[in-house]
Amino acid sequence: MDTQNTRRDFIKKMTAASLAASATSIPMASFLSSCSTSVPKIPSTADTVILLWMAGGMAHTETFDPKAYVPYEKGVESKRVLSTFPKIPTAVDGLEFSKGLESIGSVMDKGAIIRSYKSADLGHILHTRHQYHWHTCYEPPQSVQAPHIGAWIAKELGPANPVIPPFIAMGQRFTVGEAEELKAFHSAGFLGTEYGPFLIPDPSGGLESVRPPQGMSIKRFEARYKLYKELAHTSKHMESGSDYQRKSLMRSMEQSYRLLNSPEAKVFDLSEEPKEVYDTYNTGRFGLGCLLAKRLAMNGGRFISVSTEYEPFLGWDTHENGHTRAEKMKEMIDRPIAQLIKDLDESGHLDRTLIVLASEFSRDAIMEGRPGEQVKDQVDQPDIIEDEKFYGMHRHFTDGSSILLWGGGIEKGLVYGKTADERPCSSIENPVVIDQVHQSIYHAMGIHPETQYTIEGRPFYTTPDGHGKPILDLFGNPLKKDTKKSSGFT
Repeated sequence: MDTQNTRRDFIKKMTAASLAASATSIPMASFLSSCSTSVPKIPSTADTVILLWMAGGMAHTETFDPKAYVPYEKGVESKRVLSTFPKIPTAVDGLEFSKGLESIGSVMDKGAIIRSYKSADLGHILHTRHQYHWHTCYEPPQSVQAPHIGAWIAKELGPANPVIPPFIAMGQRFTVGEAEELKAFHSAGFLGTEYGPFLIPDPSGGLESVRPPQGMSIKRFEARYKLYKELAHTSKHMESGSDYQRKSLMRSMEQSYRLLNSPEAKVFDLSEEPKEVYDTYNTGRFGLGCLLAKRLAMNGGRFISVSTEYEPFLGWDTHENGHTRAEKMKEMIDRPIAQLIKDLDESGHLDRTLIVLASEFSRDAIMEGRPGEQVKDQVDQPDIIEDEKFYGMHRHFTDGSSILLWGGGIEKGLVYGKTADERPCSSIENPVVIDQVHQSIYHAMGIHPETQYTIEGRPFYTTPDGHGKPILDLFGNPLKKDTKKSSGFT
């Protein structure tokens, strides 16, 4: 067998497939034009965003918004179960979390909590459908591929460090259930390949993500990179894509090559951390993702996502054994998140780093969806609990949940919004929807809410129709007053 020709054929096929995927990410008639309207600049309070993604539906009453504690005993009625953990105090007077989140509670004097987030009514509740909506702000399906919030930020602000990819997503594998649906929102969409996520499924091997494949020398990789560029310029598959998409793909390749050859690639090497620091963060892939997020934020990362990972019926997707599963998830997230806040604060980076902790929706013991919504029950929850596996929050609840924020100009110690203390534990004060969340993040980064591009002859905004407004009450004075005056929106 001619090994050299076989390798060349393989590269050629992979190139064609990659280019075809890029070309078909939007229709042939679609093209990205420059920003169609001139929008005023607004002052930023952050340079970097870290999204801590609680994939699978984290129950607010079991974590950051506990209600009356009902301990497990055989014969307890499901309708009595509101929280399966007792309350604990936090660093903010009057703010209580549930047991198992002591470390995060200890740093809440450096951040804020939204307790009134309402997920969208998307009909049948599907995790990846709601995750798509949370990450893009657009309800699927769309006539064009909507960009991830990280891609918007990468496009508008570019890399903070020219070597570090501006959008890095960690912790989510695409070899698990609903993989194609997960890929759908891990994308820059019409903005172009160069603004898409640099994917690191396992942060413990982050350095491997910026090295040639095992057994391939740098010299050999450079030869393949040169061949890839030649094929990209000559591939017939490129004829079906726009000139913008072709150039964006080439720039993406060049960025990857630049990182490969840079000494700054060592930021991905977690072995450089002292053992005691590594061990503090090491609760698994998520904890190490927090450690890598810290290193990236300190070295010019722009948008960094760390996921607990969505895999059906695992993690926060608590369709049974809700209490014991939530207990294990808290062990995974509590220490590394708190350490991330502390380390960035002590190094002086927290002031310009906005950290957001969120999930696609919450959970409840007996209610599916929200009050008045006709949604099919997806869990068999008995009225009387005789087995501990039924003790916990197993059904999807979309009418109230919590979002935590730190740094980046966020008001310290703020509690925003409220949910009812009795079922249904819905948002009853200052309800928040996804376009407000996105625009608050864009506001911190200095991106105006009217930012838009023309796609298929129509404007496409960062949030639907450009109607989203930031929650200015989240931001500390005196900047809050100054931005109200200078930006012209409330």
